[in-house]
Amino acid sequence: MGPSNNKKSADAFGPDWLRQQLARLLPGFPDVALCVALSGGVDSTALIAALAEPGGDGLRGGSGLRLRALHIDHGLHPNARRWAAHCRRLARRLGIPLKVLSVKVSQERGASLEEAARGARYRCFAAQLRSGEALLTAHTQDDQLETVLLQLFRGSGLPGLAAMPAVAALGSGRLVRPLLGCSRAQLEAWVRARELTWIEDDTNRDERFDRNYLRRRVLPAVRERWPGAGAAVARSARHAAEAQGLLTALARADLERARDGASVSVKALRSLSPDRRRNMLRLWIASGGHTLPDARRLEEIAGPLIEARADAHPRVEWAAATGSDRTGDAVTARRIVVMRHADLLSLAEYAAAAVLDSAATAAQLAWDWRQSACCTLPDGGALELLAERHGPVDLDALPPRLAIAWRRGGEKLRVRRGGPRRELKSLLREAHVPPAQRMRVPLILADGVLIAAADLWIDESVRAPAEAQHRGRLIWRKPRS
Repeated sequence: MGPSNNKKSADAFGPDWLRQQLARLLPGFPDVALCVALSGGVDSTALIAALAEPGGDGLRGGSGLRLRALHIDHGLHPNARRWAAHCRRLARRLGIPLKVLSVKVSQERGASLEEAARGARYRCFAAQLRSGEALLTAHTQDDQLETVLLQLFRGSGLPGLAAMPAVAALGSGRLVRPLLGCSRAQLEAWVRARELTWIEDDTNRDERFDRNYLRRRVLPAVRERWPGAGAAVARSARHAAEAQGLLTALARADLERARDGASVSVKALRSLSPDRRRNMLRLWIASGGHTLPDARRLEEIAGPLIEARADAHPRVEWAAATGSDRTGDAVTARRIVVMRHADLLSLAEYAAAAVLDSAATAAQLAWDWRQSACCTLPDGGALELLAERHGPVDLDALPPRLAIAWRRGGEKLRVRRGGPRRELKSLLREAHVPPAQRMRVPLILADGVLIAAADLWIDESVRAPAEAQHRGRLIWRKPRS
């Protein structure tokens, strides 16, 4: 739909116009389940009121439409409870079930408060959304203009400049923005005509927040000079979204050629130009549901990490987006790690406390196994050496103190009596141990000599012969993460 058509339809905002938009965006409409994100502001008030308007061509008359609303209390404003009460009154007046939820906003270092609040809000929405349900938000053409400009000022790539899509996946349902063709002024005029009240958030006048500064100081001058800026920028956002779609298709084809199970081939990555490498890596990381790294870390993965020596075992890690429970409360912080093992890159996500960095794994742990049969590892796992009548380990062949270390490359074991000494990396590969776990396998040393790799292999020097009197078994208890 071109700009002129958008303007014509937006001028007639109301139930009929909204029904047309939802029919275009939601297959199966009106036999669908809708959930409105109700802030109480003029935009979301217009959205929910138009949905609730009965009779004639109203959305609820005689259709299978199922409608409810959610209001999020961030706990950041002294009037937050009053706003929640206003939304309850509005929902009762319109006859729509409303659920009010409180979230805790955790502001990470370097992040803005508004971005932290937005993250907490959408995590809560995603957790609350039912299977197949569509969450409707009241983002307007004005919001789209602000978003594109903010992303541009932040140096975002095409995904950022594509701004807010009309439809996106969210939790077990969908996020739908049916009002992107409307201006805020059009919605306010419609709400005033129906004598509805709405919340005026005084923090919207606080120009310390980037979006407020842009809205109050910059955009009035822009619109005075370019009245059609909103529609034009929205059109540019659609072009950016189309271009990003083509890049995603190219990345998908490159990834298909580079995949080796859950890992990707370093050799295949090296065959790509730097920009295609980064394009493919973004898709690989995002397709696992992980937070994308910043530009610097992505450059490290696309450059130094894949150009390093095969035995160097380099890694790049970054913070994952904080998760949430059903109420939207933040849960354990996590780290994402890309690791290089020989010709493969692997990707893992761990609880922050469980990630083994190079400093932690470089030091050996002393283990007096006779005093304590269990040794706790830095990642939260453990090694146990238990007496067992038919166990494979000759306890009499072990010194009283063992050491635990981690792979540095070049380790060898003689796993079969009279057989050759085998490289541990070959044993791990043949056993199909996932690349993400190979550097986490604890190694047991006796007097500086490798005698076992966790409970996977033991060296023939400590393997119990038939006449052994005291036998045991090693057990590696992996961390839950």
